Amino acid sequence: MKISFHGAAQTVTGSKHLLTLDNGKNILLDCGMFQGMGKDTDTLNATFGFDASTVDVMVLSHAHIDHTGLIPKLVKEGFKGKIFCTPATRELANILLLDSAEIQRDDTKFGNKRRAKQGLPPLEPLYSVDDAKACADHFEEVGYGNWVSIIEGVEVMFTDAGHIIGSAAVHLRIQENNKQTTLTFSGDVGRYRDVILKSPEVFPQADHIIIESTYGNSRHEAVYDTEDRLLFWVEKTCVEKRGKLIIPAFSVGRTQEVLYFLNLLYNEKKLPNVKVYVDSPLSLEATEIVKKHTENFNKRLQRLLQTDDDPFGFPTVTYIQSADESKELNLHPEPCIIISASGMADAGRVKHHIRNNISDNKNTILLVGYCEPRSLGGRLMAGVKEVKIFGEEFNVVAEIGSIRSMSAHGDYDDLCQFLACQHEEAVKTLFIVHGEYNVQQDFQKSLQKKGYKQVEVPAMHETFKL
Repeated sequence: MKISFHGAAQTVTGSKHLLTLDNGKNILLDCGMFQGMGKDTDTLNATFGFDASTVDVMVLSHAHIDHTGLIPKLVKEGFKGKIFCTPATRELANILLLDSAEIQRDDTKFGNKRRAKQGLPPLEPLYSVDDAKACADHFEEVGYGNWVSIIEGVEVMFTDAGHIIGSAAVHLRIQENNKQTTLTFSGDVGRYRDVILKSPEVFPQADHIIIESTYGNSRHEAVYDTEDRLLFWVEKTCVEKRGKLIIPAFSVGRTQEVLYFLNLLYNEKKLPNVKVYVDSPLSLEATEIVKKHTENFNKRLQRLLQTDDDPFGFPTVTYIQSADESKELNLHPEPCIIISASGMADAGRVKHHIRNNISDNKNTILLVGYCEPRSLGGRLMAGVKEVKIFGEEFNVVAEIGSIRSMSAHGDYDDLCQFLACQHEEAVKTLFIVHGEYNVQQDFQKSLQKKGYKQVEVPAMHETFKL
């Protein structure tokens, strides 16, 4: 068999890995959208590097758009097979893909108005709302810990990856040429001291491993002071400066984590009396799905549920639904907290909030997770003095803050702990994906020192024989 890497190869987003068996069957691991890649983003998302109609089956690690976002395009271009995933991933993916289609529709419409004024031809979104809805029938649920046949000679098992609700490490057991081969794909590895989720599970010995590397050469700040750090920014922005605290946050995972900490502050009577707006209809749906899947919660949160039946809700939080309500927030003169997607600030409603508030030094844009360096969030985090938003240049006058401890991705220590259940000498090949190239090179050297014989950093569309 052979494997080729068509996304998250020497970059972070766009996860897509195609396994081709000797009998010609194709298994696709994830089908993610590239995000935050600047001018290259549209070009990278335009083509797969393989024929969608030749993919027989797909296995999905989790619901984030950089792992699911091109599924509607895959189906649109001829994929007819099943997509195996956990129950929570199926629920989240359905709403995320619909939201992605709506964002593309709205952003394309907004951008085409500017293009028309410049005499440029209109652009088309990658897929429509109908295309996103057409994916629902392809999903097939598989619970954690069960080996399930997906095509002849191939079984899959999911183990909890601890990244978001429903996230999984993918394990394939392949019978081919009278021999069994096992392959593990980490998906995105969570943290072993996450405030909401269980830790990543141990998994069976694998012959080949594909592992993410987002923070493969660094260690996160301590989680225990996150609550105090968040309170610092709330007090500085909303109380001292009387401004708006804008928090770009992915609708699944990060939004719930921010709400969890604000809820703790409210319960402890530390949260200032300011309105908290979650400006994302998707976040409301996602939060309801998260609340359903308490089986993924860690023991600490399970205990909290005994005294607080809603760890993500408190009286001063309001969910914004309509676009008109969202626009009204820009005219809102009072200090407030606005939590809005996307987490990299490169799309969605948060981009409009940043556009309308970046030129006022009373305001703060607080970045609470990974941002691809070329994304709007990444550029703000890097300290640029000017940014272009929807084709207009803006001076960065608002304060830019960050809380690095809130990442849902495991750091170097977490990734090493994830691999600790494996015998290094038994792993024939270890592929490093989903990371910036310099980070991957550092992680590669570290893993080689730990005893892994063959550690590869695949390039885009590169193929390896297993």
